[in-house]
Amino acid sequence: MLAFLFSFMPYRYLLGYAKIKIKIFVREMRIPENISTSELYTVQEEIASKAIVEDQLGALRFVAGADQAFFREATNTNTNEREMIISAVVVLEYPSMKFLYHSSATMPVDFPYIPGLLSFREAPAIIEAFHKLDKKPDLLLIDGCGINHPRFAGLATHVGVLLDIPTIGVAKNILCGSGTIPGKPGEANLIRYHGREVGYYFKSKKGCRPLIVAPGHKVSLDTSLNIVKNCIRKHKLPEPTRLAHLCVNKLKKDKDEVRRLTATNG
Repeated sequence: MLAFLFSFMPYRYLLGYAKIKIKIFVREMRIPENISTSELYTVQEEIASKAIVEDQLGALRFVAGADQAFFREATNTNTNEREMIISAVVVLEYPSMKFLYHSSATMPVDFPYIPGLLSFREAPAIIEAFHKLDKKPDLLLIDGCGINHPRFAGLATHVGVLLDIPTIGVAKNILCGSGTIPGKPGEANLIRYHGREVGYYFKSKKGCRPLIVAPGHKVSLDTSLNIVKNCIRKHKLPEPTRLAHLCVNKLKKDKDEVRRLTATNG
């Protein structure tokens, strides 16, 4: 029932976090301009309090990856352009990494680029794409942070808590915390932030910078790392997020081509 109600609520209702427990909210998030940064920090802290960093996984048969891309689109008036986001979710068989199917979602970007608050900018499209999947995966890998975040509520945690699904964050750069950089392929070292273990540096391939692997929701630290390791094939990135990246870039390229042709013929 909460999921149904929240799906129709704008972000302002979420700020009643003291009276309303967050389970899942909004399929398309819209953030009023007058909500302050400190209020959004409070939302993140509430989301972090709901995150489960232990294994609540059943049989792992299907894993998905999500990635996003941005582009600009002309408005109906043709006088200016608006920023758009496109998200792709690809589903693979586990552990074979055989591609099965994908979905995507495109929508306007209604939130500015603010480091540490990127979940409010990127999560709506991921959630929309996930809802479009006819058959839901057992776990979702997201290109972004998990609990390795200043308020322990990165994109993977944000999406995981809102959808109530197991998620793992796989990032290319560290946002917070510290640890020893691994030197050998296959090696992983813990990352700590404010005395808490929040993820791993994981060197997936020789000659590449290490990935940052962290639990998002309903997955433990060690299981997050082991699953990502099992998803590595010939490339640096795990197959779910690598294929999601290729998919979303192809979709973006197609939209850019349509935009170019429209401008040429206009």
